[in-house]
Amino acid sequence: MPRTTAPAPADRKDGASAPADGLSHGLKQRHLSMIALGGVIGAGLFVGSGAGIAAAGPSIVVAYALSGLLVMLVMRMLGEMSAANPASGSFSVHAERAFGSWAGFTAGWAFWFLLCVAVGLEGIGAAKIMTGWFPGTPEWAWVALFMLVFCGTNLAAVKNFGEFEFWFAALKVGAIVLFLGIGVLAIVGALPGSDAPGTTNLTGDGGFFPHGSEGLIVGLLASVFAYGGLETVTIAAAESEHPVQGVAKAVRTAMWRIALFYIGSMAVIVTLVPWDDKAVVEKGPYVATLDHLGIPAAGQIMNVVVLIALLSAMNANIYGASRMAGSLVARGQGPKALGRLYGGVPRPAVLVSSVFGFACVLLSYWRPNDIFIWLLNTIGAIILVVWFFIAASQLVLRRRTEREEPEKLVVKMWAFPVLTWVALAGMAAIFLLMAREEGTRVQLYWTGGLTVLLAAIGFVRQKAAAGRAS
Repeated sequence: MPRTTAPAPADRKDGASAPADGLSHGLKQRHLSMIALGGVIGAGLFVGSGAGIAAAGPSIVVAYALSGLLVMLVMRMLGEMSAANPASGSFSVHAERAFGSWAGFTAGWAFWFLLCVAVGLEGIGAAKIMTGWFPGTPEWAWVALFMLVFCGTNLAAVKNFGEFEFWFAALKVGAIVLFLGIGVLAIVGALPGSDAPGTTNLTGDGGFFPHGSEGLIVGLLASVFAYGGLETVTIAAAESEHPVQGVAKAVRTAMWRIALFYIGSMAVIVTLVPWDDKAVVEKGPYVATLDHLGIPAAGQIMNVVVLIALLSAMNANIYGASRMAGSLVARGQGPKALGRLYGGVPRPAVLVSSVFGFACVLLSYWRPNDIFIWLLNTIGAIILVVWFFIAASQLVLRRRTEREEPEKLVVKMWAFPVLTWVALAGMAAIFLLMAREEGTRVQLYWTGGLTVLLAAIGFVRQKAAAGRAS
């Protein structure tokens, strides 16, 4: 099979970017659009949002709206940079171009670590659903099966990943649209067997803010991390048929649709179901709502949807981790063996990313009370670190692009630089809120420690490279 270790033009050591010739171009616009939509719709929305509702009550709608605005700004900034310079390393390449190799090293390897641990967590979640359907079967066997399937998918041509993710995302999006349709009918009293609830659940039992500002803060933190995953579309864009047009269109269409799905879902749930109903946390808010409406077999239907969401996330995260690792190596920031391309696919990077993910699963069995908890805490705020690098890089690169290559600004950040500074201020506020809350303070510290360690290694490598060059 053909192979190469040469850096693709999209990820040269100087950080410059162009369409990725080394990687294959097997993704179509429909793949990118669904990756953008489906990449962020995961178990965090279907199940994890229940904890946010329990903490914030009906004001969870406000929490998701605020965090959704922040994510829209971040994605607009990332879309601007990725349309101007498509690269499989995405924000890592942009950070390197803006601040030097240490920044690309830090952002890239932190994100790779996050994705690999997430693959393990998603595998565990999917295995738990399967053992519920097939009692007596070992969880690790299901995880191993899923890993083999998606590792194999990602080892093959990128179009196979695109097809898997297209249909996974289509099913998730279809489930959300159907849920919203049923919910709206129930709210207006048009659903057979149900009465319009009015504002009873929104204003009764403690009001719209039952736990005050503290509850809203907890809900805000929960909602921020539920939006993680959109970044994968800008990584995938480098392997699309038309990288510039593809990422521009995918970012434009995905932002408002995801805001509709997230904010709309939360509004439907808290309007139809009392926020303090224990089923919202125990079963998940979507299952609790469908049960409340008397929809038959709601629990099993949503279990299938959650399983699809988890498997989709595993597939996307193995892909994203392998491309990020391959990009870093192509820029001289990792073991050269990981950067080898076979048929346009970084297969060693796919294998290493999958093995690391499976190792995280094994740690959850062997050392659940120390090492595995440490892994979870370490990745707790990495997505915020990535968003910070995106915003800071856009501040620098926008001015540089306007000065040197203004024709590349196909997508532009709104009201630059005001909204970029607003986004940075929002991230700083979330960091401060995390430091206030006992449950998230530990995550902030461990993530901060990992970020500082990676930055220090990156600085040393950058100094050493400068010394060799001189």
